[in-house]
Amino acid sequence: MGRRGYVPEDEKQFTGKQLKLLRKAADEVQFLLDRGYDVKPVTTFVGNHYMFSERQRLALARSVSAKEYVRQRLGKELLQKGKGYLPKTVHIDGFNTIITLEVALSGSPVFFCRDGVLRDLAGLRGTYRIIDKTQEAVGRLLAQLECLGISEAVFYLDAPVSNSGRLSGMIRQSAQEYGVSVQTQIIPDVDRVLGKMEGVISGDAIILNRCENWLNIMPAIVEKMASVWEIQL
Repeated sequence: MGRRGYVPEDEKQFTGKQLKLLRKAADEVQFLLDRGYDVKPVTTFVGNHYMFSERQRLALARSVSAKEYVRQRLGKELLQKGKGYLPKTVHIDGFNTIITLEVALSGSPVFFCRDGVLRDLAGLRGTYRIIDKTQEAVGRLLAQLECLGISEAVFYLDAPVSNSGRLSGMIRQSAQEYGVSVQTQIIPDVDRVLGKMEGVISGDAIILNRCENWLNIMPAIVEKMASVWEIQL
């Protein structure tokens, strides 16, 4: 058993009074970002004021984006334009998407961010291990692609991250049960490559700012899960 992205302190830091304070702080972060301040000093400044933990500050940084960035991202998002605009091939930020789904399946907090994207706090610092939720996460992702009529998916996995080869094999094996043709690529610079692509699936804000267009499929996948700890700041 493994609970991806779970920290016991979350039960206090993202509920009750702390959650109310975080929502108030998120509005203050929004105000400053919209006036051109950078996210790191802003979340440090606001986080210090409320004496937030590093994890609470990370939640703020991932949840709130300057309205101009939100507008740009939403303008490039393809699902809202209708099925006729969907590409035949999608390019998937493999670890980013699968980890978020594992976090949701683990009952750990996922954040419905102000740009409509689902993000988590799990992070990836060069280490990754397959857990008992991984297979289901991959299956739910492929099922959603099949539901949308996507015929081909290319998963990009970060080469320096441990177990990228094992995850690649699991993705290709799972794909045999779905009507989606799947390729996996293990490469050293996933963010740079996806930043130049069309039909991207990722929750990474920098990739979403740079890519040609993208599909926000994660909220629909998580909606179908039985019990998810979803937080909106």
